[in-house]
Amino acid sequence: MNQPLTLTAAQKAGPKLTAVALGAVLAVLIAMPLLHLLPADHALHVSAYSLTLVGKILCYAIVALALDLVWGYAGLLSLGHGLFFALGGYAMGMYLMRQSAGDGLPAFMSFLAWTELPWYWYGTSSFLWAMCLVVLAPGLLAFVFGFFAFRSRIKGVYFSIMTQALTFAGMLLFFRNETGFGGNNGFTDFRTILGFPIAAPGTRAMLFLATVALLAGSLLLGWKLARSKFGRVLTALRDAENRLMFCGYDPRGYKLFIWTLSAVLCGLAGALYVPQVGIINPSEMAPTQSIEAAVWVALGGRGTLIGPLLGAGIVNGMKSWFTVAFPEYWLFALGALFIIVTLFLPKGVIGLVRRRGEP
Repeated sequence: MNQPLTLTAAQKAGPKLTAVALGAVLAVLIAMPLLHLLPADHALHVSAYSLTLVGKILCYAIVALALDLVWGYAGLLSLGHGLFFALGGYAMGMYLMRQSAGDGLPAFMSFLAWTELPWYWYGTSSFLWAMCLVVLAPGLLAFVFGFFAFRSRIKGVYFSIMTQALTFAGMLLFFRNETGFGGNNGFTDFRTILGFPIAAPGTRAMLFLATVALLAGSLLLGWKLARSKFGRVLTALRDAENRLMFCGYDPRGYKLFIWTLSAVLCGLAGALYVPQVGIINPSEMAPTQSIEAAVWVALGGRGTLIGPLLGAGIVNGMKSWFTVAFPEYWLFALGALFIIVTLFLPKGVIGLVRRRGEP
């Protein structure tokens, strides 16, 4: 009699403990920008460096969550999500560069002796149009790519290779000076956003809070989708696509929707990343960036939503420490971490926690 009662109590306590933990983390994240507004000599003051570092990690956590929706639930391992992240960042960067240039051309165009803006820069002085580009650029690219890929029933390792080729092609394109995106240096030297100085403590605090809101909204959206009929179909699609088709479902529409939604979330994360970090360049499209995102999800535990957030925090926290203390050993540490997860933590950190919590 005691065993079932204990197990039932543990199962009921699990969601409550998770909710309490998430609430505590959310409270800390909301408090950080408020503490940043305190005087610099105050004991509780949060420095601009710390706020920027955590804000960057939160943007990466949104990417990890977006990748978990397509890999953890739909079984589509994408190695190209860095492209969608960078496209959103570039769309925001175009607006910020126009704000810095005023009525003239951005600095890099003047350096290259350009005399007028390219046609695809028109309207980027408007914040609303820039936000439309943040959504449309990654969303349309993902929709077109996914439409043809899923119609051709490309999946598995072939899908992963194609997404990696896509982001590599994007990186090579944006590296060229004649494309009008700053070449190797990308965009930097941002000054204002919506008329407010980017370096001002109040602006930093609002950007951080916007990132927290996007992360919380993305997590809530993912949770709603996972618990809905749509989420159950995605899970069935991941585990037994042929059986799902036998039951009368067309998997292409489900794949295309979640793939496009995931790309849009990455674009929004990139748009918040750029004004906080202060730079965007083609290195964000490098295949290694997308592979790192897959490591975040695998480490935290794919198909769990919370796990990828933990994975992004752990890996990027380690990266920040390693690149300062032992910069030449970071890639070795990342490779070793991936091997350890593959061999000993197939369900990630969340799987380890759940296993330890079982009676």
